[in-house]
Order: sequence, then C-alpha cells, then structure tokens
Amino acid sequence: MVQPIVRDPIILAQKSSPASKDDLQTARDLLDTLLAHRDSCVGMAANMIGVHKRIIVFLSGSEYLTMLNPEITEKYGPYEAEEACLSLPGVRKAKRWRKIKVRFQYTELKSVTKSFSDFTAQIIQHEIDHCCGILV
Repeated sequence: MVQPIVRDPIILAQKSSPASKDDLQTARDLLDTLLAHRDSCVGMAANMIGVHKRIIVFLSGSEYLTMLNPEITEKYGPYEAEEACLSLPGVRKAKRWRKIKVRFQYTELKSVTKSFSDFTAQIIQHEIDHCCGILV
C-alpha cells in the first residue's frame, strides 16, 4: 500500500534497526510507494515512510530491487556527488564510491553479497545513509 512520505528531519535522522520477516509488509509498502513516485524518485528507505527498519528499495537498471539489512562491505573509487531526496528539499553534496559490495537479504531472507557500480551504487549508498540516520 502506498504510504505518505516523511519530510521531518528529526524523524529521518533516527537510525533504523535490523529488519526481520515481520517487516516484509513494510518492504512491500515501500516498493509500492516508490513505484507511485517513480517519475521523481529512484530509491527509498523505510524511514521515508515512517518505519525505522533497515529496508531499502531502488531502481537497478530496468528492475526494482528490495534489500533488507544492507551493509557495504567494500568500496572503491571515491567521488563527490550532488543528490536530491524525495523527503528533503534542495540538493546536497555527498561523498560516494563508484563500486561497492553490499551484503544484504532478499525478501526471502536469503543473505547474499553483490557488487554494484556507478549510478546504482550511488542510489544504494544514499538509501543506506537514510538507514543510518544521515540526512542526504
């Protein structure tokens, strides 16, 4: 179900706790909400819909992916990016990495580690920052 977008920086600055099988409905709601905003948004974290769980959804190429409990385990090629956010007005600078490895769980709760690069890596980093309470 599509949820309202949280725009309060105090709520967005709170760190998220690990997600579990009990949070799979939140993952579905998050994806529904992203799809409803796909014309202006390529990724979301659960705190953007008011749920402080480590869940992100994002566009990767032509498909949408859901990650539970994502953690960056390796990073290569730092650069400075300018990013906008659906939850906050304006554009901000952020240090990003061109290539990352991420350990996460799919919605089936299977743990995997995958590599991502370029714009997809940037989106993932932005959403993981949200999970950590970092305003971007």
